[in-house]
Amino acid sequence: MAAETQFQLVTFHLGEELYGVNIMDVKEIVRLQNVRVIPNAPYYVEGIINLRSEIIPIIDLHKRFKIQATTKTEDVEMEGGFIILNIEGSKIGIIIDKVERVVSVKSEEVKEPPQMLSGIGTEYIEGVVREDHGYLIMLNTHKLFNAKELQKIIEMQ
Repeated sequence: MAAETQFQLVTFHLGEELYGVNIMDVKEIVRLQNVRVIPNAPYYVEGIINLRSEIIPIIDLHKRFKIQATTKTEDVEMEGGFIILNIEGSKIGIIIDKVERVVSVKSEEVKEPPQMLSGIGTEYIEGVVREDHGYLIMLNTHKLFNAKELQKIIEMQ
């Protein structure tokens, strides 16, 4: 019998959907804070934050994926934040509406993504996992940006 491969995902909400990223790509999760806007940045770059003397570019996946952002209420401000990802050796933050939890997933539970899922291109999606109340969409953090975009984001640091 083959050994089951299992991995962990950090799950979070963007709009109405539940997403997950491999825990090995997550550096940390931090509370919402003021983001300094960068002139002439790509449309999906919210700006930069200073996290313990480190400059981290912040990406708005709502804009990147054309997802309706959750209305900013006090609850959203308390539950929202940034997930700091390690992408190709650089720290990049993504804005999330609500952090959920860490879940363990068996590789055989991961299915191919449907062609078009909530307006997100399938190139960003590693797979989907059926949940009790819908689907968990696994993002491939290494495909969120092409090499040119990644270079431009890294230069902001």
